Amino acid sequence: MDRVAIVALEEDRDRTLAAVARAGIVELDLRAAGPEDGDPFARAARAAVTHDRIVGWVGWMPSHERDGLASALAPLGAAVVPLRHPAGEQPPTLMAERDAGTSRTLVDTYGVVPYADVDPARLAAAAYILMFGMMFGDVGHGAMLAGLGLAMRAGWIPRLRKLTRMWLFVTLAGLAAMVFGALYGEAFGPTGLVPVLWLDPMDDPVPLLLAAVGIGGVLLAGSYATGTINRVREGGWGYALYARSGLAGAGLLVALALLTWGLVADVPALTAAGAVLALAALVLIFIGVLSESGGGATGVLQAGIESVDAVSRLGSNVVSFARLAAFGLTHAALLTVIWDGTTALWRPGWAAVAAVLVFVVGNVITFGLEALVAGVQALRLEYYELFSRVFVGEGRAFRPWHPEVPEVAEPSGAAASEPDREE
Repeated sequence: MDRVAIVALEEDRDRTLAAVARAGIVELDLRAAGPEDGDPFARAARAAVTHDRIVGWVGWMPSHERDGLASALAPLGAAVVPLRHPAGEQPPTLMAERDAGTSRTLVDTYGVVPYADVDPARLAAAAYILMFGMMFGDVGHGAMLAGLGLAMRAGWIPRLRKLTRMWLFVTLAGLAAMVFGALYGEAFGPTGLVPVLWLDPMDDPVPLLLAAVGIGGVLLAGSYATGTINRVREGGWGYALYARSGLAGAGLLVALALLTWGLVADVPALTAAGAVLALAALVLIFIGVLSESGGGATGVLQAGIESVDAVSRLGSNVVSFARLAAFGLTHAALLTVIWDGTTALWRPGWAAVAAVLVFVVGNVITFGLEALVAGVQALRLEYYELFSRVFVGEGRAFRPWHPEVPEVAEPSGAAASEPDREE
């Protein structure tokens, strides 16, 4: 993103503004014009800097568009002049159109990605789909969800046509649920339609809980890696070294993993390495917080509290991923109750009809309820556990100045200036 000045002759002001508006690739700085009114061209004229017969506006635009705009303005006697980025001002963030969709919405709902940061939209979508699939693991329900996604793409459901762009996300979430359903041996519950490829959630809840925490640790490691890259891009390696969402925080996560491994496997060397790494990470966090607080007794107290908080928060965040297993168990338990009720009612005659009704209605209700719960819980984990380490601040979205060009924008100086040029 480039900081630029649009410079033109005063008599060509209106035509230049019209050309910039048509291009729609420049975010003009109109703060000097005061509050917005009904005429964007009048407001832009008030924001112009005037010197002798020269007028100019300052703004931001994509770097790759600068030469094209300069060529478009050249016949009007106007120019695009690159400027140095002002100290302390963050450029606006422009997201690529190819990333538009649900993955983009996941991030934008949390906040605008700062200009210097890596955009985690696609990684966030992949993490969400993985977590949703583990909580919603059932081959039958996953197939229903994937079918819903394909129906959204085809436009078969009029009420969902506004959500057509979400079809791929919904379909992939359904496929993820089918994969975990196959691992659990669940297809509309414990019906025996598919074999158990890994474990039955109802019979082996502890291994499922441990696996969920392990997946959470991997996702946290990914968020720390992304956060470290962002801290380097924002403030260099020095900033990243002491940041709780950078190398210091990542070191604390690795230390926790080594300590756990060493204690469980009874390997003193791993336990000692984890303890040393944890101490080093906490020292770095303490120094980082102390430098941000300005020092003094209050700063030392704040640094001490936040260092302890870093440990407790990391531990609670890791354990929080146990909900991936907990809600997977809830899903399996509800479907088990429905299947038990179905088999208990299955008798020749009207009892069979009642059994079918219990099975169908129970699955429909469970599908809707559990899809909502799993969706909300995956979003919660994404925002609180993962994004809190990827981002430490919020950016500002790029908003190009692109008002409708009225007929009067062509004129005034244009008619008078053409004869002068011919002379």
